Amino acid sequence: MPSASFTSSRTYVRRSRRKGANRIAMPNRPTGNIMDPMLQQNVSGAAPGPGTSSGSAAGSGSGSGSSSAGGSTSSASTSAAGNSSGATAAGGAAAAPPTQAGAGNSTNYFDSGQGASGSGSGSGGGSASGFAAIVVYNALQLMDTTESSSSSGTASSTAPASTKSSCAPATASGANAASTSAAAAAAAAASAASGSGSHQSPYDLRRKISSSSHEQWPNASPASAVLVGPASSSPPLVNPGASPSGSSSSSSTSTSSSSSTSSSSSSSSSASSSANVQAPSTSATFPVNNAPTTGATLAQPPNVHSSVPQQHCGALPVGAAIEDNNYMLPARKRSRRLYTQGGETGAAAGGSGGGEAAGAGTAAAGGAGCAPTAAQYLQYELPDEVLLAIFSYLLEHDLCRLALVCKRFNTIANDTELWKRLYQSVFEYDLPLFNPELCKFVFEKPEDSDYSNPWKESFHQLNRGVHVRPGYQERPRSGRSIVFFNTIQAALDYPEERAAAGAFASASGAGSANVTAGLSNTSASAGAGGAGGASVNALVNMYEEQVTPTEHPGPLIFLHAGHYKGEYLFIDSDVALVGAAPGNVAESVILEREAGSTVMFVEGAKYAYVGYLTLKFSPEVTSTVSHHKHYCLDIGENCSPTVDNCIIRSTSVVGAAVCVGGVNANPVIRNCDISDCENVGLYVTDYAQGTYEHNEISRNALAGIWVKNFASPIMRENHIHHGRDVGIFTFENGMGYFEKNDIHNNRIAGFEVKAGANPTVVKCEIHHGQTGGIYVHENGLGQFIENRIHSNNFAGVWITSNSNPTIRKNEIYNGHQGGVYIFGEGRGLIEHNNIYGNALAGIQIRTNSDPIVRHNKIHHGQHGGIYVHEKGQGLIEENEVYSNTLAGVWITTGSTPVLRRNRIHSGKQVGVYFYDNGHGKLEDNDIFNHLYSGVQIRTGSNPVIRGNKIWGGQNGGVLVYNGGLGLLEQNEIFDNAMAGVWIKTDSNPTLKRNKIYDGRDGGICIFNGGKGILEENDIFRNTQAGVLISTQSHPILRRNRIYDGQAAGVEITNNATATLEHNQIFKNKFGGLCLASGVQPITRGNSIFNNEDEVEKAVSSGQCLYKISSYTSFPMHDFYRCQTCNTTDRNAICVNCIKNCHAGHDVEFIRHDRFFCDCGAGTLSNQCQLQGEPTQDTDTLYDSAAPMESHTLMVN
Repeated sequence: MPSASFTSSRTYVRRSRRKGANRIAMPNRPTGNIMDPMLQQNVSGAAPGPGTSSGSAAGSGSGSGSSSAGGSTSSASTSAAGNSSGATAAGGAAAAPPTQAGAGNSTNYFDSGQGASGSGSGSGGGSASGFAAIVVYNALQLMDTTESSSSSGTASSTAPASTKSSCAPATASGANAASTSAAAAAAAAASAASGSGSHQSPYDLRRKISSSSHEQWPNASPASAVLVGPASSSPPLVNPGASPSGSSSSSSTSTSSSSSTSSSSSSSSSASSSANVQAPSTSATFPVNNAPTTGATLAQPPNVHSSVPQQHCGALPVGAAIEDNNYMLPARKRSRRLYTQGGETGAAAGGSGGGEAAGAGTAAAGGAGCAPTAAQYLQYELPDEVLLAIFSYLLEHDLCRLALVCKRFNTIANDTELWKRLYQSVFEYDLPLFNPELCKFVFEKPEDSDYSNPWKESFHQLNRGVHVRPGYQERPRSGRSIVFFNTIQAALDYPEERAAAGAFASASGAGSANVTAGLSNTSASAGAGGAGGASVNALVNMYEEQVTPTEHPGPLIFLHAGHYKGEYLFIDSDVALVGAAPGNVAESVILEREAGSTVMFVEGAKYAYVGYLTLKFSPEVTSTVSHHKHYCLDIGENCSPTVDNCIIRSTSVVGAAVCVGGVNANPVIRNCDISDCENVGLYVTDYAQGTYEHNEISRNALAGIWVKNFASPIMRENHIHHGRDVGIFTFENGMGYFEKNDIHNNRIAGFEVKAGANPTVVKCEIHHGQTGGIYVHENGLGQFIENRIHSNNFAGVWITSNSNPTIRKNEIYNGHQGGVYIFGEGRGLIEHNNIYGNALAGIQIRTNSDPIVRHNKIHHGQHGGIYVHEKGQGLIEENEVYSNTLAGVWITTGSTPVLRRNRIHSGKQVGVYFYDNGHGKLEDNDIFNHLYSGVQIRTGSNPVIRGNKIWGGQNGGVLVYNGGLGLLEQNEIFDNAMAGVWIKTDSNPTLKRNKIYDGRDGGICIFNGGKGILEENDIFRNTQAGVLISTQSHPILRRNRIYDGQAAGVEITNNATATLEHNQIFKNKFGGLCLASGVQPITRGNSIFNNEDEVEKAVSSGQCLYKISSYTSFPMHDFYRCQTCNTTDRNAICVNCIKNCHAGHDVEFIRHDRFFCDCGAGTLSNQCQLQGEPTQDTDTLYDSAAPMESHTLMVN
């Protein structure tokens, strides 16, 4: 039979629930008690009638016979009416098809591939030779047996032949022959001369021989017909080690005659000394419904509907009559009845002509040939619950063999609870553990598994392993080939010892010794040299490099629960060590050492595996042995083991818990817990590599991970937290790829890069560090891409001391200080980051640092956006800086950054703020919608502001004050709520070729001693004066174009002066150049033309000037004060109101200056006679409102 394999199946279905086509076809119930041991063990021979045999008396014949089956013998006597010699049946009934009187044919059934030998001579007057194979089937033990026998003798017999009954009597000489029904022929077998065979039940679902080899009944000779049935190509069920062998030969004489009456006697001599009944395959032909067989082609078997394959259903007992559909019912729905040894069928078949011998033969045929065997009862009658209870006492290989018997057994033998109990008795796991690929062992919930029986599949995958389980080595293990050891070292040595022993045995010619060693994925069986398993060659070749490791996986060792202390594991081969225990496996299996590394992998451990263990290194504090080179887990060069689901602990204060070092050191460390160590958790150095995934690294005294000296590990999805030092430290040219790690709550930085290290950090989360998030210093490099850096106590990213990392596409937010902090001559590329919600500046650049900051979003900071100070530099371009609490960009204390093409907007104070000697360049930026000015320059700052668009400021476009300088060139300054450019308090900027327009106040306002040079600017469409010069200011205006203003082109007032050269002033509403009393500017080559002069026109027409100015502008003319109306210095009255509204009052002339009329505005006690309803304004404003100045917040 095929080797018992682990096949998966769903839990069994009760046969009582099978419907329709799912039923297995059953033969009609014969009579007789199927549980009668006589029916199961005895052989019934048919006795010939008196006078028909050459030896009719019981004492007149002599015979001898022997048989053996698996070391046992059995014999059965023949009928008293004849002489016989040959083999008797053991465990079954002999049966042979009836012979036809007229045809003179004898039909022999034998199993091809089996052999039997016998010889005989008789007085029948003829001779023939035939070949028969003997099959023995022990129904009670559910096993195939092998049996051999030899026989010799002489016999002659005659017997009448009948074709009328389904169980016709027959006489035989030298063999027990019985004419049977289809049920009897399929269930009975006889054993004879030396040979062994495997019986195949008609209900056995094992493979049958293809029918193409046996298309018909072949004729061995004119006097005989031979049927070759399907041969068993499988070894026996229980004893697969035995191989069938044997030979058989026989000779006899045969004569036959026929009679048409039942009382006549005829003789038939069988040419074979024994008969083996074998059901033919479906393509063979055999009689149905008692059809005559004389010279006729056998009919096809009846069609049955069953879930069993058709070739199985076709193997019904030969000659069975299907009388009704009772056999189609489930077992529990058929009528229950007892079976007796005598039967009506036998009596009827005996007829009237058989005489005493015929009657005896009929009874024997009815009792032995028609009764079902115990196998039938087990397969079809016994309830599922009973079978399940029986199977629960069996071991794994027994269940596998039973699964090959029939479909019902297969279903029940694959019950998940049966396999779960077996599995947990060996491996102890709460869940099935799978080995889907090399160096990978994973638990899987049964309900989530793709396997129909995950427990069985796991058993199949792990069955090759040996076990370290102290105390189990001496226990008896009947029926199992599992190997146990008391120590790990013994288990490690076992494969090599067995390989050496097997190789020696092969070399000395001792045979093909088998080695278990847990190497091959095969079932083991007991043998002379130990348990069977992988061959020696498989073990030897496994260590050769050219052999694929998946073809010959290395030794598999299971370590069961316990504390293995003091064992030194030096692994230099492809061994797999796996913990085995219920509950949390790793916590239950502990390996510990106090001196030397606990586990060391060296060259040769290419596919080694350690999983589900706790590894401890606990050196004695008082020990004088230096252990700075000793580690809990030490992985050397040229090896690539896998360490999986381990707990790793070390109390060493001078060595890391895990050390991976050396060229081509390339381990896989995953799902491990490296915590509470007194030094570094994981140390990767000296060109080592490796993949480190899903590890828990926490609470270590020093760094969670060190990467040094050109080591380049791959670390993915690790959890590194609560370290008493840095989370990950790369230094001295360390490299590596770090992806999707969660790094948090470490005492120092989450990730530190130093001294030429160049790691790549991608999609990590670095947060809640007690200092910073990322710290790059001392010429550190690195790429930090798409990380989330947040909630750190200090800056999210620190860059210093000539370091030059790349910070790209990160989220840097909610820091308790700044977002990115670059200082101490730091550099770096900061691009495409989203920086927001930090307590200090989003990016801070100081102390000669010179980074590149581009394409970032810096917003909603609680401080400023970008802060450059203390001689900071940098290229800041194409960023979006918005909605920050303080200035969008701060530049101060000698700093000289370059800002290009940025969008700086919607700030709650200033857009760009230069102060305290802040310098730099501001080019091609959009600066808009700030609560204060778009740009402020003060206290010695001297930036270059060129090509910018500055608009929407609520306090003006550009404010230069308190000694501010700067070059404003080719900017567009428009749509600001106040003046486009403010220059005041001794400031002296230069404005060239700017466009200043559509301001809701004046274009340029210069006051309080402001200076400046205004050259070639276009100033137009402003609500107030194009240029307002006031309060002792003295600017220089050259070649400007001032036009289309809603007030005067240039107004000079309040003791100010100016130098006006070659300017064009035109199309302004209140006039081109308006000078207050006492103002004497220097004018040269100016062109003033086409101005509207609305003030002079209003005065000439007698209108109140308030009518043309309202309270939003200030026309320049003579204004007065009325003593009678008690006006103050803040009130002014136009000349026409003095003449009309205040005629006769005590009035006085004040000066020629810019104002609006309070009389026309209705703010005086007397109502203006020249103007309509009063306005809300109460004071005349001589100057535009002063701008709001930013309060410098010094934050370092």
